[in-house]
Amino acid sequence: MSDTPKPPEPLPIQIDDDVANGRYVNMALVNHTETEFTLDFIHVQPHPVRAKVLSRVILNPKHVKRLLKVLQDGVANYESRYGTIVITDDGRPMH
Repeated sequence: MSDTPKPPEPLPIQIDDDVANGRYVNMALVNHTETEFTLDFIHVQPHPVRAKVLSRVILNPKHVKRLLKVLQDGVANYESRYGTIVITDDGRPMH
C-alpha cells in the first residue's frame, strides 16, 4: 500500500437561482482589520443621491491573497486575449 495521500475529491458546489443571476456592481470598497477583510460591492446610479451596497463578503487574509492572485491571473488572461484594460488616473475605465 502506498503512503502517498490521495488528492481530495472535488467539492460539489450548489448555487441558488437568484445568486446565479448575479448583480451588476460598478464600485467596491475594501476595509480590513487584523483578522479579516470586508469587501462591499456597490451599484452607483448616474447622478447618485446615494449608493447601495448589494453584497458584502468577509474573508480572512489568506483567502484575500488567494483571491488577489486569481484576479491578477484572470486580468492577465483577459488582456492577452482582448488587449490592455486602460484606466484613468482616478481609477475609472476609459470608454
